[in-house]
Amino acid sequence: MKKIFLATTAMVFAGVGSAAAADILPPPIVEAPVYEMPAPQPVAAASGWYLRGDVGYSWNEISGAEFFQGGSSAAYVPFATTSLRSSYSVGAGVGYKVNRYLRTDVTLDYFGDTDFRGSTQGGCGTPGLSPCTSTDISTFSAISLLANAYVDLGTYGRFTPYVGAGIGGTRVDWKGLSNTSCSNANPALCDPTVTHSGEASWRFTYALMAGASVDLTCNLKADVGYRYRHIEGGKMFGYALNGGPGYDKSMSSHEVRGGLRYGFNGCAQEEVYIEPAPIMPAVYK
Repeated sequence: MKKIFLATTAMVFAGVGSAAAADILPPPIVEAPVYEMPAPQPVAAASGWYLRGDVGYSWNEISGAEFFQGGSSAAYVPFATTSLRSSYSVGAGVGYKVNRYLRTDVTLDYFGDTDFRGSTQGGCGTPGLSPCTSTDISTFSAISLLANAYVDLGTYGRFTPYVGAGIGGTRVDWKGLSNTSCSNANPALCDPTVTHSGEASWRFTYALMAGASVDLTCNLKADVGYRYRHIEGGKMFGYALNGGPGYDKSMSSHEVRGGLRYGFNGCAQEEVYIEPAPIMPAVYK
């Protein structure tokens, strides 16, 4: 019995010693996960100067025309019909991007020759031909200077839709108007063609725009959009042979435009949020 008691006591003390030795060993080191910082991507800076260039095609409308007819007892007479052909435009401008949502620019656009065709009702100068209908043909070109403001509606990937408005003036340059009056009974019988001198003038103009830009690089954007442009009426042609002067009431156009915008503000670095590494609890064994 005595030997059994001594053996049991030795085994108990050996287990206690092993447990104490385990308690004083250092805990194992558990390394936290390693997070790699994403590389920042260059994006367009939020503000700065830019240049733009545009080309466009416009469908034009005229709200009518009037002229004086009849010499010293002239009466104000409206054209029976008026129409304008479509035309092209080229333009350039300089602007400033105030922030991510607001930008402004000043644009100068040239509008190529736009053909006008109209007609009037009245009498011919040649006896026996009345009543007559005239055919009136002319052409005008224009230069438009506008101050514009745009609201960018947020960027979605590489696309930024926008709306805008502009105000300014347009110099409308009418060429000479040719007028040929022919008999209603026999259109082959006509008066000699009369040419009225064209007139040029600056007119008040406003515009409304909508479109979207596409990021080609952080400095260069492609711009595609629509513009409605309204030009106030003004003098159209001068006096000749008991007719004139004439005035157009107003003109408007629906334009489809495309162009490029280049920013001088450089490329900003996109802000990247780095999630902090989680705190791992200590593990003891």
